[in-house]
Amino acid sequence: MKESKEVKQEQTACLESLGIGSLSDPTLLTKPVKTVEEKWRLLPAFLKLRGITRQHIDSFNYFLNVDIKNIVRANNRITCDADPAWYLEYKDIRIGAPDVDVPDAPGVYESITPQQCRLRDMTYYAQILVDVEYTRDKPGGGVKERVRKDNHPIGRMPIMLRCSHCVLNGKNEQQQAAMGECPIDSG
Repeated sequence: MKESKEVKQEQTACLESLGIGSLSDPTLLTKPVKTVEEKWRLLPAFLKLRGITRQHIDSFNYFLNVDIKNIVRANNRITCDADPAWYLEYKDIRIGAPDVDVPDAPGVYESITPQQCRLRDMTYYAQILVDVEYTRDKPGGGVKERVRKDNHPIGRMPIMLRCSHCVLNGKNEQQQAAMGECPIDSG
């Protein structure tokens, strides 16, 4: 991984080579792009700075880290139709690290890499884990029974390569190559 200072220098050099300006001059970066020719000059800079997949990875990261929590928070209580005194509440939700079931060891998981999934013809996915609380109220008021379960798996979600939950995230080129991954593959 490149250091932040190196990345900023590379970005500034790229923008200046195209005559766009630098990161230190925000007025040049925010001015409108008026002509088609100027827009076409920006395209190589955008691809060099952000890559072709960065917006997809950023969007997926936002979904995993923010949106999925907001969805559960908005729909956190489920009441039983047959017995309204019984309900469950989702307290938290998170996506685990990509893993696979260990054969002959129920409930035991081991980390897996995208390359191992390719070789085994498997989906590269991670568990969706919730903290949930089951509650049954007394008919006259008060709580009769309350049971909390943390880290309860409710499903699995495919994981995008190079996203915040991918095992490749934060690895340098040598580490990626050792894992059987192409270091220049953007995701």
